[in-house]
Amino acid sequence: MPTKKPLILVTNDDGITAPGIRTLIEVMNELGEVYVVAPDSPQSGMGHAITINDTLYCDKVEITENAPQKEFSCSGTPVDCVKLAVNEILKRKPDLCVSGINHGSNSSINVIYSGTMSAAVEAGTLGIPSIGFSLLDYSLEANFEATKKYVRQLAKECLENGMPKGVVLNVNFPKLKASEIKGIKVCRQANAHWIENFDKRTNPLGRDYYWLTGEFVNEDKGEDTDEWALRHGYVSVVPVQFDLTAHHAIKDINAWDLT
Repeated sequence: MPTKKPLILVTNDDGITAPGIRTLIEVMNELGEVYVVAPDSPQSGMGHAITINDTLYCDKVEITENAPQKEFSCSGTPVDCVKLAVNEILKRKPDLCVSGINHGSNSSINVIYSGTMSAAVEAGTLGIPSIGFSLLDYSLEANFEATKKYVRQLAKECLENGMPKGVVLNVNFPKLKASEIKGIKVCRQANAHWIENFDKRTNPLGRDYYWLTGEFVNEDKGEDTDEWALRHGYVSVVPVQFDLTAHHAIKDINAWDLT
């Protein structure tokens, strides 16, 4: 008897026409039946935002003529896309959700701001094995060719082996040619942060406005982090949990006088 193809949900935060998601769709079509539900415009930095005070629209589209995947363009956030896909569009719960490939890094502290990773996390909370992919290149002309081998490998392993309960994967690719990538490192999130500044300007009407700028600072000297792996030519894979409980702190907080 024929084996049923895995059902794969593809989403992102750069928008449904972004080159990164088109690469991801191409690879996923090799592995299963693909549905795409992605934002109709860029939603970078939206984190886990959802739409609650506005209407949502989700329209079937055909970005690539005669393509095997089914695609839907959503007016909402990446998390909205996952919620709509699972509750309204898909015929059953998907076997895998992949998000990306993001144009730019989602390593270290960036994971908490990322719409790409929040989409994967949302799917994970629904019990769907999920992976977020990002390339350290912000250009819309970024070359994703070197990522395909590793996207295929990680997605295939996830489909075959499942994902540990309560975990999704945060995968980042260095900006390198395929021949220059040394392999995959499973690692931890680096302890790094942003030193932020706001560039204050005044518009022609005399009203002040601001552009967020900043400098990324990595003070983590460990050789087991995503930042180390990326700097040394590896694909970083960080297992991310969405239980935000600081279990190690419970004992300390219980020692407070809370009577």
